[in-house]
This record gives sequence, C-alpha cells and structure tokens, in this order.
Amino acid sequence: MELILFGLLAVMLVFMFLNTRKRQKQLKEQQEEKASKTVPGAKVLLQGGLYGTVVSYDPVDLDKPAQIELAPGVVIEVHSQAILRVVDPTEAEAGIDEPEEGSDADVTPAIEAEDGIEAITVETPEETKARLERNNDN
Repeated sequence: MELILFGLLAVMLVFMFLNTRKRQKQLKEQQEEKASKTVPGAKVLLQGGLYGTVVSYDPVDLDKPAQIELAPGVVIEVHSQAILRVVDPTEAEAGIDEPEEGSDADVTPAIEAEDGIEAITVETPEETKARLERNNDN
C-alpha cells in the first residue's frame, strides 16, 4: 500500500516539475517577444490601463525606466516591466470609428439634453487648449 502511495507521489512530482518547466519556457518566450516588439514608436498598454507610445526602451537593462508618451508632449517614465503588452495597430484602431469623407466630420458631437440636464459638447484638442489659456488669463 505504501509503495503505491510513494509511486503516486513520484508521478505527481514529475508532472508538477514538467508542467512548471513548460510554463517557464512560455513566459520566457513571451518576454522575448515583447522585448523585440517594444521599439520607439510602438503603441503599448501599461499595467495601469493607460495606452501610450514608446519613446525609449532598453530591452537589455530592464531596471532602466522606459519613456512613454501618453499624449503629444506628455512623456512619463515607467518601470520597464510596467509595459503589459504591445498593442497591434489594428487592435488600437478597432474601437475608433473614423468619419467618412463628405460627412459632417467637423460638427462637434453633443449629448442630447434629457430631464433638464444640459447638453455636453466634446471639444477638440485645439478648443481645449484655447479654453485653458483663456482661463489662465483670468
């Protein structure tokens, strides 16, 4: 009876060992693939859910911070391992519907007023910048 239990234990240990090695190999391949795709200009998703563009990244020295541009002129430094994955261009653009040519693309979208709530308009970046400059002058 004890011999059967030891045999079962040995089989389980071998299975765990092989499964762990397989998982480690997969993780290493994923890290190498991410490092090869993380080049300046690549779109990335950070651990915190922020999307940005790589400005600089050192795949050899992972302790050196990576520089990520979140918006034009806004560059942050993050730990290299904070980059969750490189976003494919088709994946990043999948959620963005671009207006067709000849449509009313210059019209600012608005949310219809309901139950006495004011309509909200969406500003372009230029309009936002102008509004902020007007507020700073006051």
